[in-house]
Amino acid sequence: MDGNEIRDLRPGVNQVGVRAMNERLILSLIQRHGAMPGSEIAKRTDLSAQTVSNILRKLEADGFLLRGEPQRGRVGKPSIPMAIDPDGALSFGLKIGRRSSDLVVMNLHGEVLGQLLVTYRYPMPDEIFSFLREGMRVLSADLTPRQQARLSGIGIAAPNEIWSWGEVLGAPEDFVTWREIDFAKELARFTDLPLITENDATAACRAEQMFGRGRAFYDYAYFFIGSFIGGGVVMNSAVIDGRQRNAGALGSLSVPGPAGHEVPLLDAASLYLLEAELASMGADTGALWRMPQDWSGFGAALDGWIAGSARALAHAARSVCCVIDFEAVLIDGAFPEAVRERLVAQTREELAQLDLRGLIAPRIEAAAVGGNARAMGAAAAPILSQFFLT
Repeated sequence: MDGNEIRDLRPGVNQVGVRAMNERLILSLIQRHGAMPGSEIAKRTDLSAQTVSNILRKLEADGFLLRGEPQRGRVGKPSIPMAIDPDGALSFGLKIGRRSSDLVVMNLHGEVLGQLLVTYRYPMPDEIFSFLREGMRVLSADLTPRQQARLSGIGIAAPNEIWSWGEVLGAPEDFVTWREIDFAKELARFTDLPLITENDATAACRAEQMFGRGRAFYDYAYFFIGSFIGGGVVMNSAVIDGRQRNAGALGSLSVPGPAGHEVPLLDAASLYLLEAELASMGADTGALWRMPQDWSGFGAALDGWIAGSARALAHAARSVCCVIDFEAVLIDGAFPEAVRERLVAQTREELAQLDLRGLIAPRIEAAAVGGNARAMGAAAAPILSQFFLT
């Protein structure tokens, strides 16, 4: 596109499109705030009571909403709250990590109904797609017939350019085969469910926005620490993908490194650094990825990693808030809750010691979804694309 070309505005919608948008709006409102009657929905959406009533009847008939018990007020007819039917839609979510992959099946309440895990030294395509194919069969078998019929898609969350991490992972030369992988073509061999692929950290941010503490903030920066740290950006209560779907690439931010020179955040606050330190001590690095997680034996190595990561995160938080006036910075990762709490507390302390002139310091807060965020965000993507406002 010519750099001087004026871009067209987004097209309008016809009446059918308007109705579909209003259905998505109402579903999104109930998902975010919980069950509510039509009168409350009409107030919040500026839609007429008749329009809301018609849409609620349709969504109930289509299996997306459940009718609650009538609630009688002081005057008038009792109101009937409408709630999301958790089995109105289900989806699979696959997180492809550098040391492990998780497959979940999730409902509209964000409840993980089943989950499988595979660990490895490095991920290879044949192994991953075999795990996915067999895992979908196993997880589907535990669903009710109605739940099976309401499966709506599969989301895959993976690092951008996963093939570029071969050297760090100690993978063989043919690891670069990931560059040629067509996810849609591979899945078409064993399923016709719609597919959505997404950056793993963006997926984690999406899970936090839908099911975690993200609903408490309009705008925030989000850090998720896995083998490598990544991030997400939320503005006006919406996850920002970016034109090239690479918004929130916070791992590339420059921060002071241990030796004083600047390094990317991913080389200062990622779990691969803790893994390397544990390996140098002869410790069992596999314990980092096994479930349930028990990091109580990591001692000084963990203490040092938390201290270094907190310093780096504080600098990163300051940097992102120089660009956007975020209300908060949320931190999560593939680690036990106690580790997250320590990391958040130390990041707050480190940020308070930095030069914040000209800035309003953001709140440093613990996210709530936890290590499953990437898989849950992947599972949320096809549901969001089909039924909710995004």
